[in-house]
Amino acid sequence: MKQKTTTLIYWTGVILTCLWFGASGFFEITGNQIVWGITQQLGYPPHFIYILGIAKLSGIAVLLVPGKLLRLKEWVFAGVFFDILFAFGSKIAVLGLAAATDAIIAFIMVSVTYIMFRKLYRVEITPRTTEAVFS
Repeated sequence: MKQKTTTLIYWTGVILTCLWFGASGFFEITGNQIVWGITQQLGYPPHFIYILGIAKLSGIAVLLVPGKLLRLKEWVFAGVFFDILFAFGSKIAVLGLAAATDAIIAFIMVSVTYIMFRKLYRVEITPRTTEAVFS
């Protein structure tokens, strides 16, 4: 795959992820009745909903910074995956499989975006010396 194609897929995925999780985060911190109703129906307490909204908005801000904060972006992707997995599990347990289809779509979208991120920003790991220094 060419660099240009990888970049296009990556930024498309980042923008879609930011729209999806940005809207969700915004609705969580502003107390949107639909989002809060579903989240509370899944058994999550109100303080958790606010924290989740702030985390999502902070994460998308990091994702939108081009070419920097790469380690932090790894953490953002991890957080997004955890959010998706917990949403999937909660929805299956409480609401059934049909309610969890959005989590499946989000997982596929974010997975493709993360794969493109790793292709664009390859990290070469150089071995460190393993000598211990004792005084």
